[in-house]
Amino acid sequence: MPIFIMLMLFSNSSILAQECPALVGPLNGENQVATTASISWKTIEGVPGYIISLGTTQGGRDILDELNVGSSNRYTPPTGLPENTQVFVTITLFFFNQANITCESQSFTTAALSEAPGCTFLSNPTNNAIDVNTATNISWAYAPGATGYLFTMGTTPNGNELVPTTDLGNTLSYNPTSDLPTETTIYVTIAPYNRIDAALDCTTFVFTTAREAVLPVCTNLITPFNGERNVPLSPILEWNEVPNATGYRVSIGTNPFETDILNNAAFFRTSTMVIDFEPNRTFFIKIVPFNDAGEAIGCSQETFSTLLGCGPYFHPITNELIVLNPEITFPDTIGICRNDSDTIVSATDEADGYRWYRIDLNGNEDLISIERDVSIDQAGDYIHEIYNVIDGSSGAIECSTSKIFRVEESSIATIENVRVTEVFDGLNFEVIVEGNGNYEFALDNPEGAYQASNNFSGITPGTHTVYVRDINGCGVTEKTIQQDLTVEGFPKFFTPNGDGTNDFWQYRVKTKPGDDRLMSIYIYNRYGNLLAQLHPDSLGWDGRLNGKALPESNYWFKAQFEGNKEVKGYFILKR
Repeated sequence: MPIFIMLMLFSNSSILAQECPALVGPLNGENQVATTASISWKTIEGVPGYIISLGTTQGGRDILDELNVGSSNRYTPPTGLPENTQVFVTITLFFFNQANITCESQSFTTAALSEAPGCTFLSNPTNNAIDVNTATNISWAYAPGATGYLFTMGTTPNGNELVPTTDLGNTLSYNPTSDLPTETTIYVTIAPYNRIDAALDCTTFVFTTAREAVLPVCTNLITPFNGERNVPLSPILEWNEVPNATGYRVSIGTNPFETDILNNAAFFRTSTMVIDFEPNRTFFIKIVPFNDAGEAIGCSQETFSTLLGCGPYFHPITNELIVLNPEITFPDTIGICRNDSDTIVSATDEADGYRWYRIDLNGNEDLISIERDVSIDQAGDYIHEIYNVIDGSSGAIECSTSKIFRVEESSIATIENVRVTEVFDGLNFEVIVEGNGNYEFALDNPEGAYQASNNFSGITPGTHTVYVRDINGCGVTEKTIQQDLTVEGFPKFFTPNGDGTNDFWQYRVKTKPGDDRLMSIYIYNRYGNLLAQLHPDSLGWDGRLNGKALPESNYWFKAQFEGNKEVKGYFILKR
């Protein structure tokens, strides 16, 4: 199963799940793995390169310490794996212009060795080679199952005059402490071994050295420098001159183990132009100076990375972060009217090109338009893609951005009810609607302002019209409400202006036998502050507080009857 970690992307601040590669061989948790096994993992789309570490603990590096393998998804340990050991594999995702991502370690367990290793053979110099440079290093092939090598070198068969039998450990080369004698036959015996035994009856290898000569030393890259990123796709490669070199052999590959770009090509200058490297890749380069005496020994591999095609990458001059993918602002959800045959939807951003896809129930993507506009006639999931075409040194490249959006059906609203409640500062309306849509609400004006809430507060009594509009354009519904205070016996208004009519506000119903007797009336302003307390037999309230006339406004009352009955209402003071 894939492992997931969290990665912060450059283009926005959201955190997205970044897939990490699962081991393909050996599998995570596998046992009895051969010590000669190669390690491979799933390739992850969009990851430009990988760094592998091997250890005997979670996240450990005691076997292999962070080897960059480029875009390769395979690594073969050159000296094999330790036997009967849980080996932890840590894959780091290599990115050009953001932090590398180290994935959680996976592990497998190797099998125990059951027999002694076989013999090996010389790889440099080869057996029976002549005119070998006296400064040469000795190297040999890995013997499967070996955990070390016994090395002997002399100038006679089975001799050890140059190097007595020495345990070199688990290595595949030997660098003599001094130059070998000139024009001499050299005899080399290498016996691989492990805890069971050493290889038996191994061949003694022979080679003959040349006359004395001076090899050139190694060189190194000047441009691009080792590890440089954002290298142009057609760079000039330049390296330091070596005084006694007559030429340079250059090899370039897309991982440390191949020379698929340039294989040991000879140059007789210290620079060369390379046309059209592939973008978004790390390249591995080795430059080996040579002269008549031979090639420089032990030259190391260097790396550089080309520009990212669409970004993000840093401009080499301004250091500005460049992203060539267009920004997309299209909404996450749009609506279409249920009764319409189709709806025309338009892109919200400028780009060189557009694509629209419908996602079916099986997750398949069907291209439905390559125009700025698209006709949509059904709900579901869709993909909106926009792209810019960028001219590069290797031709035009397409830099795209896409997002999934949801299409939902809408319909005109049906107003089921308007619930009216009386509060201290007026009336509250709650508009109850039915329908499959996204609605907004307005009061007394079909042009708005519209609001998302279906509640209106502080409404004065009288005639009002509520409007409900579908935000996807499916139509507007309206309903008119006549709402006055209707509490029987309590006036809706009074006019305390001294003209002898309606100058006092008071309960005006004569009680009949069996009616609950009114005990007291309390009058409040819109803030709930008590203004007056009336006895039902009094003349009533004259609209004053502490002798001062109160302004024209809405006022509230609470009437208490026998039997704990309580009536609340609302009236208007007019002047």
